[in-house]
Amino acid sequence: MNAAARKIQTVYLTLTLGNTLAASFIWGINTLFLLDAGLSNLEAFAANAFFTAGMVLFEVPTGVVADSWGRRTSFLLGTVTLAGSTYLYYLLWQLSAPFWWWAAVSSLLGLGFTFFSGAVEAWLVDALHFSGYDGGLETVLGRGQIVSGIAMLAGSVAGGVIAQATNLGVPFLLRVVVLVAMFVVAFLLMHDVGFTPERSAHPLQATRAVLKASVDGGLRNPPVRFMMLAAPFTEGVGFYVFYALQPYLLQLFGDPKAYAIAGLAAAIVAGADIVGGWLAPLVRKLVRRRTTVLIASTVASSVVLVVLLATKVFWLALVLLALWAVVASAGTPVRQAYLNDMIASKQRATVLSFASLMGSSGGVVVQPVLGRAADLYGYPASLALGGAVQLLAAPFMLLSRRRRAPADFAAGLAAAP
Repeated sequence: MNAAARKIQTVYLTLTLGNTLAASFIWGINTLFLLDAGLSNLEAFAANAFFTAGMVLFEVPTGVVADSWGRRTSFLLGTVTLAGSTYLYYLLWQLSAPFWWWAAVSSLLGLGFTFFSGAVEAWLVDALHFSGYDGGLETVLGRGQIVSGIAMLAGSVAGGVIAQATNLGVPFLLRVVVLVAMFVVAFLLMHDVGFTPERSAHPLQATRAVLKASVDGGLRNPPVRFMMLAAPFTEGVGFYVFYALQPYLLQLFGDPKAYAIAGLAAAIVAGADIVGGWLAPLVRKLVRRRTTVLIASTVASSVVLVVLLATKVFWLALVLLALWAVVASAGTPVRQAYLNDMIASKQRATVLSFASLMGSSGGVVVQPVLGRAADLYGYPASLALGGAVQLLAAPFMLLSRRRRAPADFAAGLAAAP
C-alpha cells in the first residue's frame, strides 16, 4: 500500500470509527428504550420495521445524491439528518408518544443512515483506485470492520452502563453530540478523489440517467442480481436477531433492569466484527471463490440460530450468539468486495444503495413477523424461525456462483469497469 492509499485508508477508518461509535451508544438498549416508552414487542419491532422501511424508501434517492453531488456531500447530510432524528427519538421517549409518532421518526432515522450506506464505501473504492492500490478489497474492508467492531464494542458497552447509571435517554443524547463532531471531521478530511460528481442543470434527467445505469449494473447484471435477492433473507434476519438479543439475554439473565447485560448483547456483535474483519482476508487466501465463503457463512450462522431453540442457559446462549456473529461477520467484507468488483465506478454509490435497499426490504417484513412470533412463542422460537428464514438466501447465492463472474475469483482490487 503506497502513501496515497494509506492516507485514504486512514480517513476511511476515522470516519468508520466515529460513525459507528455514535450509532452504537443506543444499539445495546434500543429495544429496551422502546419498551420503556410503553410499546409492546410487536410495536417495538414494527417501529424498527419503519426504520428499515425508511431505508428502503430513501436508499436509491440518497445514492443518486452521492453519485450526482458527491460522496462527501452525502456523508455530511447523513450526519445532520441522523443527529436531528435521534434527538426527536429522545423527545418521543420523554413524552411517551403514541406508536405512529415512533413510526414517523424511525423512518427519518432510516433516511439518515441511507446517506451513509453506499457513499462511504463508494468513496473508499474509487479513491483506492485513484491512488494506485491494487491489493485485495477484503484487506481494507476487513480493517474497516475491525475498527467498526472496536467502536461498537466501546459504544454499546458504554451505552448500557451509562443507561443503568442515569437513564435510557442519555445514550441518545451522546449519539447526537458525537454525530455533530463527525460532521466537522468529515468536512475537514473527506474529499472526493478518483470520482467527479455528474452535476447537471436538469437534476431530474441526471437522476433518471443514474438510476437507469444503476439498474443495468445491478438487477440486470445476473451475479449482482442474485446477491441482491439473497439480501432480504440474510439482512432481515440479522436486523431482528441484533435487536432481539437485548430482551432475550435479559430474560435468560433474570433481571429486566440489568441494562449493562443488554449492552453486552451489542458488545458480542462488536467483538465478532473485530474477529470477522481479521478472519475475512485470511479465509479468502485459503478459499478460491468468494461465493464459497458467503454460502458457508450463511448456512453455518442459520444452524446456530436454530440450535438456540434448545438453549436455556445464559452463558451457553452467549457462546452460541458469539459464534453466530463471528461466522456472519466473516462473510461481510467478502460480500462487499464481491459486489464492488462487479459495479461500475460512476454508479457505484447508487448500486450499493440499491443492494442495501434490498436487504432493508427484508427487515420491513421479517422484523414484525419474528417480533410477533416472540410475543406468541418466546424469543428462542423466534430466533430459530429466523435461522430457517435465513437459509432461503443460500439458493440465490448458488445462482450467483453459477455465473462464474471474474469477481468471484478475484484476489486483488479489480480495475474499475
